Amino acid sequence: VQLQASGGGLVQTGGSRRLSCVASGSIVKIFSMDWYRQAPGKQRELVAGITSSGATNYADSVKGRFTISGDNGLKTVYLQMSSLNAEDTAVYYCYADLYYTIPDGSPVAERRWGQGTQVTVSS
Repeated sequence: VQLQASGGGLVQTGGSRRLSCVASGSIVKIFSMDWYRQAPGKQRELVAGITSSGATNYADSVKGRFTISGDNGLKTVYLQMSSLNAEDTAVYYCYADLYYTIPDGSPVAERRWGQGTQVTVSS
């Protein structure tokens, strides 16, 4: 099972960017997918999350600016970011709570991180 985050890059202050996280492998179900971020010298923080029932939650710092959404049973999750500012500069990670099978068919419940994608907001 892999989580592949993409969509990061350099964006100007006030601009927009969409991040994607694609989960692949023998996934049975994804219960929730979250986006976290970590800025230099700071702790990793929760940005937004979505559950398999469609419930969403956001950090206060991104409410009204970021939107999380998902397709295909959360195997693809997007983070649409707008009105970006310097404080949004960070490496963004997706984090899934999922259930999958290993080659012998045994079920595994696990929480897994994606590899991160850098978002840099410049003035």
